[in-house]
Amino acid sequence: NGNALGKTSDFAAAAKDLALGRGGDQVVIKDGDKLFFYGGKTKEVEKRTKVKARVVAHAISELIDQSSEVIIMGHESPDIDCIGSCLGMYRGCTERGKPAHILLNRSNDSIEKLLIKLKEVGEYNGIFIDNEEASERAINNPLLIIMDVHRKSFVEFPELLDMVSNIVVIDHHRKSADFIDNAVISYIEPYASSTCELTTEIIQYLTEKPKLREIEAQALMAGIYVDTKNFTFKTGVRTFEAAGFLKRLGADSVEVRKLFSDDFDTYVERSKLVSNAVIENGIAIAVHKGKVKNTLIIPQAADELLKINGIEASFVIAEVGSDVVISGRSLGSINVQLILESIGGGGHMTIAGAKLVNTPIADGLSMLKESIYKYLKESDKK
Repeated sequence: NGNALGKTSDFAAAAKDLALGRGGDQVVIKDGDKLFFYGGKTKEVEKRTKVKARVVAHAISELIDQSSEVIIMGHESPDIDCIGSCLGMYRGCTERGKPAHILLNRSNDSIEKLLIKLKEVGEYNGIFIDNEEASERAINNPLLIIMDVHRKSFVEFPELLDMVSNIVVIDHHRKSADFIDNAVISYIEPYASSTCELTTEIIQYLTEKPKLREIEAQALMAGIYVDTKNFTFKTGVRTFEAAGFLKRLGADSVEVRKLFSDDFDTYVERSKLVSNAVIENGIAIAVHKGKVKNTLIIPQAADELLKINGIEASFVIAEVGSDVVISGRSLGSINVQLILESIGGGGHMTIAGAKLVNTPIADGLSMLKESIYKYLKESDKK
């Protein structure tokens, strides 16, 4: 709360911007250091015009030209949408004649196949850097482009945010309270299917003749595939236009599918997880027993549960190291983003996730159930 009228007005304006960044149709109230959200239960409306994408691309191109180099960073434990968009932006920077690097400390199950293919190509040797090298390069004050995340605590290397002065944020998740507030350009569009879709549009305006390597086009297409569940969820006209552009540049559907195909053991483990789900009030909750071998099965099992008649939303919870990871999915009548946001997660109305650090799975399950109960009570969905 502001102690002066001008300060209170600034807080109100910031709350309005946050509400719009989350898709609108909601009220944001600031009480001290806490933010409370009311509403936001309707789907984001697709924007047909690409004027904003062109303006943002032009502004980014000017920042690229003014910088000595570019560092591209995603969120911790990056998925295919994150790495695909990073690769696309990497090519956009190099096509403008600027050296660029992608900050990636370690691989994971969801991007391992893509990284193997990149190593086979050979051209990408040396483009991935770790926190230590990023810190060294930060001395030259590079342009920092953050992809598929806008929360300070979720980026791959949070300390890097304070080492540079020029930051660009490109994301498609609903805006959270702890967003990166010192970005020069913040392009957060919750209507978009994926960050790969947003990146594909931006690439088309970064240079007069946009170019992508075949593997880069496939990575961008894979990000769209995964986040839309094969063009089923959050798919608009611009999603198909982006896919068409990538197809023309060499994205092969069969090769894209190979980037996230399963082995037999993963298929069996996912099937067991789905079969153990408990269904109540149209909501399915599946708890993975023991440590997860392949973290991909967590969101995949949540997707599979939605294919069952009578299930409107699904949650899969599992232990990953000392943490608890939750994936939430919905057909649209239940807002999984609001449910998981209350326990520290976020995402979209139909796709969301949460990571509970140093939390026993029993405690994580209790927190999830309590959040679901509160949501249903407020929505009168008993």
